[in-house]
Order: sequence, then C-alpha cells, then structure tokens
Amino acid sequence: MTNQAYLAGVETAEHRFSLPLDYADPEGTHIEVFARELWAADKMRESLPMLVFFQGGPGFGALRPASRAGWLDRALEEFRVLLLDQRGTGLSTPIHGAALSAMDAKQQLHYLSQHRADNIVRDAEAIRHQLLGERPWSILGQSFGGFCVLRYLSVAHQGVTEAYITGGIPSLVRQAEEVYRATYQRVAVKNRAFFARFPKAQALADEIAAYLCAHEVRLPDGARLTVERFQLLGIHLGVEEGAEALYYLLEQALLPSTEGRVLNPVFLHGVMQMLDYDTNPLYTLLHEPIYNQGQASRWAAHRVRGEFPEFDYRPDRPLRFTGEMVYPWMTEQFQGLKPLAPLADALANKSDWPPLYDPAQLAKNPVPVAAAVYTEDMFVEYAFSEETIDQVANLVAWRTSEYEHNGLKMDGFRILDRLIDLNRRRLLR
Repeated sequence: MTNQAYLAGVETAEHRFSLPLDYADPEGTHIEVFARELWAADKMRESLPMLVFFQGGPGFGALRPASRAGWLDRALEEFRVLLLDQRGTGLSTPIHGAALSAMDAKQQLHYLSQHRADNIVRDAEAIRHQLLGERPWSILGQSFGGFCVLRYLSVAHQGVTEAYITGGIPSLVRQAEEVYRATYQRVAVKNRAFFARFPKAQALADEIAAYLCAHEVRLPDGARLTVERFQLLGIHLGVEEGAEALYYLLEQALLPSTEGRVLNPVFLHGVMQMLDYDTNPLYTLLHEPIYNQGQASRWAAHRVRGEFPEFDYRPDRPLRFTGEMVYPWMTEQFQGLKPLAPLADALANKSDWPPLYDPAQLAKNPVPVAAAVYTEDMFVEYAFSEETIDQVANLVAWRTSEYEHNGLKMDGFRILDRLIDLNRRRLLR
C-alpha cells in the first residue's frame, strides 16, 4: 500500500493486488489489479465501513477524482471508498494490442474471456479478504457496474452489507439480440427528440453525410471518417449534456471554400475526441459478451440493425445517429482496434460462456439493494429492468425521468443520498 494525499480534505492510499487471470487455475498467470482508497481526512480510517465502486463500461478505469464532489462527497460522509480499476482497465494490467501481441489466437481468446463481471467479482472478493478479512463491505455499481452488483449478489452475497445500483439493472436472462432490438427503438426516440430540439441539426448532419460519401476524408490519426463512423456520435444522445455537445460539434463542422463547403479540422478533431474506441478497446471487444450466457452474440447489434432501415443512411432520407452499439467494421476503421479484429470475431462467435446470474439466489437475496432506474435511459431498456426488479428480493427501486444514463456523474450527491436513505430505512427496522 502506498499513501498519497492530493485532494483537499481527503486522504488516499493506493493498493495493488496480484490475482489469478483464471480462478480455475490459481497457480497460473497472474494479473495486477489496482484500487485507490479514499477517506475523509477528519475521520479515522479504521472506524469507517468500506464502499467499493464498480465503474461503468465495460473497459473503463475507475473515476480519477479531482475534488471531493458529487456522489463521492456524499459517500465520504460515512464510508471509505475503494475505486476499483476493473481488470484490463486503468492501471489493472490494461488491455491493448501490444499487450496481446505475444499471445496466439487461442491464448488471446482465453485471456479476454476472463474479463467479464464474473471475474471482476472474484477479484473484488479476493481484495475484500486481503483488506478486511471476513468483514463485509458495501457496493455501488454504475451502468455495467450494476451488472457486477447483481453478479456479486448471485454468488457472494455474504460479502456485502448493502448494495446500490445507478442506471444499470440488466436482464437476467435475455440475450444480446433482444437487448439491441430494444436499444435501437430507444435510440430512434432520442434521434427524434434531438432533431426536434435543434432544428438546424438535420440539415447539417445530412450535408456532412453527403460530403463523406463524395470525398475520402481522413481524421488526424489517418483513419477514414465514414458515414457509419460519423453515426456513432449518437452515443452522446444518451447522456446529459451530450445532445448539446453533439449539436455544437455539428454547427462548426462546415467551412466555406472556393470549392464549396468543406469539413472543418476542428470538427475532425472533435469526432476523434468524442469517440474513444481506440483508447478503450475492451469496450468494443466485450460490449456484447457481457450479456452472453451459453450463447454467442454473433455481432448482435449488426444483425439486428437490418430490422431498422432508418439507421442505414441514404441520400434520399435523413441521417439517423446510432447509439452505443458495436459493429464488426469498427475493427477496420479504428486504428487501435485493427490488430484485434480476429480476436473480436472470435469473441463474437464464442458460445460456451458460463452463466452470470443465479435467479434462484437473487429471488431470496438477503442484502438490501437500492437502485436508481432512469425511465428514459437510452442504454438500458426500462422494461427489462422492471423484469429484473420483480425477480430480485430486497431490491427497492427509485424510478425517475429526471436523469439520463450519466445521472450519477451529473447529480451524484442527491442520487446517492436518496439511495442511502432508502436502504437505511430498511436497515433500521
């Protein structure tokens, strides 16, 4: 453990753990998992219970806080907080092309297959025992972190005092194909709202798409900007302040020239900044496998897209943005994904995925769970969340249309305070 102090009023410590890549082979390859612990400077660390945070994703490192603010501020009132870099992210033996280059195809597939919620929870349990012994802790999961929470309650509920979920209640049984069929419908609704709110946006998007069809446009990293890559910017329609950011990008996209309007270099740089698939390859590689239980996804979003022709751009109809879905062509168009194309296909066609959840255990779950469920969430189908709520004992849901998927980031103090209050009322009975 290494102590640090860099936030006003907050003490921190860094932890690094050597853990098995494959828990079925504990003496085999080990990886390093990093976690940052924080606690209020005016409180005695040893007297505080611990709350571990499961980040959204998959494939993103934990929050790097710049201040005591938002949900973290509320949590530090009564917890010490453990910000866990899930395996393969942040400082936890990160996944990238160079790191996998020494492995053959079979080894790469096995390696990546160990990076789902099941092993993230195994890591958390190993870390809990090292830090706390047999004492349980509390858990908070945002988005994909909510998947991890339900996995935790399925297999290791004895390690948890109370649980919180924000924007991340998945179906326990539905496959990726069903998930993305519902998601396309939600993305279509967000598109209609976006173009109604910003009347100039449709003409701008259509002109940009037509330009990309007529010209070979290169991004600053040398990759070609295609219409389908441009459409991926729709992922921002599912987060608060995302629609504004997308519109402001569009409004400065075109510049006058002697040959007509051309694309602004500022726009091209903005496209790269707003699409981080190059820097977070695990997101693309495992985005569909996080749903798989005994079945291959086979690029589910790509297959289902054919049922929604409005997302296939043609000059005679308005452009529609897509959402968080991943597609096989992304491994050709994103420079950081190109070396991983065979691995992405292997993961998409892998069918022997083990179960993630135990519905029988969740039906008798003894741990108090409070969840913020965003009824207008573009990324998580509300109807599927309701199905799961009905199947998990001791789960109380706060349903609200006030927030988009990133509510915890935008108004975290209020959201976590509300959820803690919901759990406390039951714990004090």
